[in-house]
Amino acid sequence: MRVLWVIVILLSTVGSIGEGWAEDALGMRPLLTIARKDLPTILPSDCHILLDPRLIEEFLDALDGRPPIWNVVYGRGHHDSGLDERLFSLNRERDAKRAGKEALQWKVVFLWSGELSRYDPMTGGFGLATGPTFTPTRWGVIRFKPEEVPSNLIAIPDPSIRDVLRRKLEAGRKVEIEIVMLGRLIPDESLVYDFSHDEAGVGVIMPVVRIERVEYLLVR
Repeated sequence: MRVLWVIVILLSTVGSIGEGWAEDALGMRPLLTIARKDLPTILPSDCHILLDPRLIEEFLDALDGRPPIWNVVYGRGHHDSGLDERLFSLNRERDAKRAGKEALQWKVVFLWSGELSRYDPMTGGFGLATGPTFTPTRWGVIRFKPEEVPSNLIAIPDPSIRDVLRRKLEAGRKVEIEIVMLGRLIPDESLVYDFSHDEAGVGVIMPVVRIERVEYLLVR
């Protein structure tokens, strides 16, 4: 019996370590020097690369048909006691109508912005400071939102440019990158409709994506 329990414990430990390795593999990636236009050469052929307003608009057209009438939903804004209820109704109605749409199953690719931060000699890579990208469209401002940001985000440059990047950081200069994320919309609440907290009356749509892959591009 003691032997059986030892085997169970060992299997559980190996399983948890394997999950940790999988998370590290998702967030620990090479720092690529290719241009945006070359992304199709490294990504699956069946993914939809949503990096410009027109393609994002086409994606939303396929999901929800047409934009909401934002000014009607907004009313008198944050001083309007009915605003939260109208937003809740808008989100629930659109969730229901979106069910079964083919575009819900698309593999989508979007961008977040990032900067290199502390160098990690153990991995030969750089930690990242990250943030969402806001894209104005005829639907409103679009902000892609990962269901969960991958842990341990580390960009590993080619050795030929690693020291150059380290010197830039040591001199206090910013090194910007683009974080390419690939995934699918989550099944429930796949799009969240809201309003900007910075600009009154501006509608914001957040596609919520379960991340399957990340890539890092050095901004030239």
